[in-house]
Amino acid sequence: MLPSAAAPPTPAAARLRLWLRFRLRRFGENLEEGMDLSRPGSSDLSLGLHPHAHANAHARVHARAATPLRLFDDSDDVKTEGSVGGGGDGEDGDDEGADQHFSLLGHSLCVKRPRRGLFGGGGGGGGGEASSCSSSSAAAMRPAKRHASGADLEARRGAVRAWGNQPLAEADPDVHALMERERERQVRGIELIASENFVCRAVLDALGSHLTNKYSEGHPGARYYGGNQHIDAIERLCHERACTAFGLDPACWGVNVQPYSCTSANLAVYTGLLLPNDRIMGLEPPSGGHVSHGYYTPSGKKVSGASIFFESLSYKVNPQTGYIDYDKLEDRAMDFHPKILICGGSSYPREWDFARMRLIADKCGAVLMCDMAHISGLVAAKECRSPFDYCDVVTSTTHKNLRGPRGGIIFFRKGKNMRKRGGSFSQGDENDYDFEDKINFAVFPSLQGGPHNNHIAALAITLKQVATPEYKAYIQQVKKNAQALASALLRRKCRLVTGGTDNHLVLWDLRTFGLTGKNFEKVCELCHISINKTPIYGDNGSISPGGVRIGTPAMTTRGCLEDDFEVIADFLIRATQIAGSVLKQHGKVQKEFLRGLENNKDIIELGNQVEAFASQFAMPGFDV
Repeated sequence: MLPSAAAPPTPAAARLRLWLRFRLRRFGENLEEGMDLSRPGSSDLSLGLHPHAHANAHARVHARAATPLRLFDDSDDVKTEGSVGGGGDGEDGDDEGADQHFSLLGHSLCVKRPRRGLFGGGGGGGGGEASSCSSSSAAAMRPAKRHASGADLEARRGAVRAWGNQPLAEADPDVHALMERERERQVRGIELIASENFVCRAVLDALGSHLTNKYSEGHPGARYYGGNQHIDAIERLCHERACTAFGLDPACWGVNVQPYSCTSANLAVYTGLLLPNDRIMGLEPPSGGHVSHGYYTPSGKKVSGASIFFESLSYKVNPQTGYIDYDKLEDRAMDFHPKILICGGSSYPREWDFARMRLIADKCGAVLMCDMAHISGLVAAKECRSPFDYCDVVTSTTHKNLRGPRGGIIFFRKGKNMRKRGGSFSQGDENDYDFEDKINFAVFPSLQGGPHNNHIAALAITLKQVATPEYKAYIQQVKKNAQALASALLRRKCRLVTGGTDNHLVLWDLRTFGLTGKNFEKVCELCHISINKTPIYGDNGSISPGGVRIGTPAMTTRGCLEDDFEVIADFLIRATQIAGSVLKQHGKVQKEFLRGLENNKDIIELGNQVEAFASQFAMPGFDV
């Protein structure tokens, strides 16, 4: 029995009770005569409600087994869940959302909180009446909800606008501060790393553009996402400009501009043209090659994906001259029979004999591939021999002396195979080159997902510039500066691998100073000069190699000429003297050597002079 002070029924409960009375009135007498109400569980009557059966409810039913049929308990009051002693203020707004309990036919029933559309859909009889009541109640609530919803939407839109339009300095001051420090380092320092350069403002604009928002897996005309019509146009334009920049016939050469790096491009070529454990052969890193050509350490440790998934064997330079020994290369190739023979490297300062490489590749039945990452700018400007005259596949980075965004590119022959054995290109066998589909499929979907569209647009901008006379003049100055730097170092009794350079870099052997490349690199860094350590032939590894690689493209971009590189050579010689002095005082132990560099007056003095020198030159791409 409910307490006498029970709260009045809510409108929802009252409507439900009215509907139940209407529906059950005609069946009341039959139920009373034909059903054993002393056993509630035996009833087949289904009202579409969930019974809350429990021991107390059953006890009440058994106690009233002989009484006439009662649809509800003697009290018409409805108990609100959570009420204590029937308390409450009786206001609809307070009770509307609560669960309602009452007893029907001896069963404890719970009316759940009404939902919008509970009786929606109409229907005849009492159902339509209840639906009308519910709809009226819901309609009365809609304006307030609509108003609240509209305010919420405006708040959310405002939050999105605020998030999307904040400048970096406001959105993330920590990252902005670090970026500003890096900008100052670039402006005030001398950049001599051969693989680095400075891009123009147009390239920076493209890299930071809305193109980064678009996802475009696939290739032009065959994407896995919609809305790529403009992305397709940009990528096709990039293809056209790539062929133009390197003087290639699009009917004979295809290009893929999607690789994220030259290492990715190289791996895509191997994946597309080879089976697992097929053989490749390239120049070893201590001789000037690159790890992506299948390098492993003298102990047999495989250090690149190429050496892990494919069987590799390296060829080397002549230890006395530093030049590639093509005779020994041919002997090794004939013994090893690689499927792909690779030319090109990362720290080889001399020209490549592509014609000789073609002969060797034909003799051992290999595809000839060139990684021209370090000389691609010279190739485009026709300031060195071109691998396109002899090679089947050519890969490259898109930065370095191309002065573009960081990424990779693959060129591959297509159409009729016009090559006869012996290196001459004339009408030969009737087989078509089958590189295009294999390499494109290797890039996507085998190795990569969606391309970086902002990079591809930036590359298209770069390739347009590469095809200009101004770019050719730039590359000519890069070579002049490299030769001036080499001459200046040689006059100061420095040992350069091969005795000089034919391209944009010099390889400096520091072992004659008793220094390692690692220690010298650190001293130069503290003096605001960026170089990179590199192994020299005979080194055991690249952690503490005996040399450094120095390149001229970046400072040439800033406007340095031959006389400026004479000054830079003096800075480098002074850095060797500082490193030698610290080494003499503190020994070869790395920890002690680094301690000797702290607060070193000579380093501070040289660093100030380097900053004053570098700050004279313009920095492309942004205002200083």
